[in-house]
Amino acid sequence: MDYKPYSPEWHRKRYLKEALDKYFDDYIENEVIHGDLMDILSDRMSIAVDEVNKVVDLRSKFKDA
Repeated sequence: MDYKPYSPEWHRKRYLKEALDKYFDDYIENEVIHGDLMDILSDRMSIAVDEVNKVVDLRSKFKDA
């Protein structure tokens, strides 16, 4: 996917490409790349779940009041 030069999307894709290029340039095994990606996604998921739980708790407190 190509984006308008210097747009936020273009920069985001460029940063991702640079990060992936670094892995490939350093000859990192695919399993390590996959593991790192899964760790990052798992961390994001945990944070998202914590946020959802906060909202659910807050909602239940308002229902009880």
